Amino acid sequence: MTIARMIVGRTPDIISCTTTTPVREAVEMLAARRIGALPVLDGGVLAGIFSERDVIHRLHSHGAAMLDAVVGDAMTAPPVTVSPETSVLEALGLMTRRRFRHLPVVKDGALIGFVSIGDLVKYRIDNIQSEAEALRTYIQTA
Repeated sequence: MTIARMIVGRTPDIISCTTTTPVREAVEMLAARRIGALPVLDGGVLAGIFSERDVIHRLHSHGAAMLDAVVGDAMTAPPVTVSPETSVLEALGLMTRRRFRHLPVVKDGALIGFVSIGDLVKYRIDNIQSEAEALRTYIQTA
């Protein structure tokens, strides 16, 4: 199972922001869309990730004034990425080891997807359930 297989059929529109987006606006995007992170683009190229954790850490160190900064000053960079050929299990292992919950999917230098650990776990569970059902059917007809 690869990331490419998992993201097939998704809309090509990826919710993102730029390095010059005000932090306040990015926080509003996170809250309004009920998501935990945004890929950050600079000239159309992936520059980092802006997440809820970035907000918390910057609020702790800089106070509410950080809301008036730009995302480029608050994001996590450089971003850890995966390719479409990366297996779901490999991506889950990477996220577990590195303790983050979102991964940009990059092909030939272009951002083609953005997955969360929840996306990966759901996909994995769905596949396990399908395999179990196929085995039950096989056993019943044998």
